[in-house]
Amino acid sequence: MKPARECAGSEGSNGSDWAANLHPADANLCIIVLMLFEGIIGMSAGREVFLGFAPANILHSLSFADVLDENTGRGYQRRFNPAHSLDFRKYIQQEKSSTIPLTFNARERVDRAWRLERGESPRARLVISDESAKVFTQVDCQHRLGHLNDLHLMLPFMCFLGLTEREEMEVFNVINSKAKGLSTSLLDFHDATLAADLASDRPELFIALHLNNENDSPWYRQLNLGGNTTSGMTRRASLRTMQKAIKKFLTQTKAVQRFRPDAVAQMVLDFWASIALLLRDSWDNPRRSLLCKGVGVYALMGIAGDLVNEAGSATIDKRYFSNKLADFILDVDWTTAGPLSGLGGETGVKTALSLLRAERGKGKLRIVSNG
Repeated sequence: MKPARECAGSEGSNGSDWAANLHPADANLCIIVLMLFEGIIGMSAGREVFLGFAPANILHSLSFADVLDENTGRGYQRRFNPAHSLDFRKYIQQEKSSTIPLTFNARERVDRAWRLERGESPRARLVISDESAKVFTQVDCQHRLGHLNDLHLMLPFMCFLGLTEREEMEVFNVINSKAKGLSTSLLDFHDATLAADLASDRPELFIALHLNNENDSPWYRQLNLGGNTTSGMTRRASLRTMQKAIKKFLTQTKAVQRFRPDAVAQMVLDFWASIALLLRDSWDNPRRSLLCKGVGVYALMGIAGDLVNEAGSATIDKRYFSNKLADFILDVDWTTAGPLSGLGGETGVKTALSLLRAERGKGKLRIVSNG
């Protein structure tokens, strides 16, 4: 890797014939080449890659992590973990330290801020001609590289050439699907993005994302997807928690065998809209309530299953759920000091669901005794 200034049509620029490979429109232009990465071209299974070496601070300055923005749906990386990155910074400066190659992708760009020049096989060089361009996306090196912006340590790197954002996400997903600390909700979001027919392939995830993405949902942008969120917004449960609770609901009701996936998604939305309406104080204070925590989500989806199975020929909508829930749900103590406090795991969920069903039974008895 070296900085250089080369001109199209000049003879012997750094002893190479690189200019011969330029686009004809550049034939008489003077090109500022800021970085030349010398390396080799080869195959990583079914994809061509460039292998080279460069100082950590240079790789940091030319790259970025495409972190998932939960509000726009763009990006796919997990949110940055400073502690994880600082641990690697401490390690990599030790004597005899090392690392596997950092993995990047050079996306196609209209400004041609990078180009590949092939020499005698397998030699090649990657040329960077825009000092302000972040030409590399960090496919697998976000935390290793995050705090190395001032270190000149030489590091190996591998760079895919021209992957699309979708292809990049697929590679990231394969590399990191078992990575320690990687959010399972983020992997679920990847699956949703990459699925050809999400409603059929994973209806529980389709429904969970419907809750998170619909403007009229009480869960609108409230599920933690594992990426970056807008400052100040309250995240209640994770995408993984919600979709697992919905999967139990689907098993309990066989709803996807009885209704279209979009109708089931609206059904679940109507149920939670009724919960948010009836339990407004608890809903608006998630830190002091178990309503939107794991045990609450699982137990309430169990109640939703009961109500769907009992509906018969009734229209299952917000009015139906509100009428049924109003008979007992206000009598449940959802605070962190109530009977649901401390319940967790599968056993805790079963206990919580039993408590809700018992409270519902009391409500039915009151209705009967009052005529």
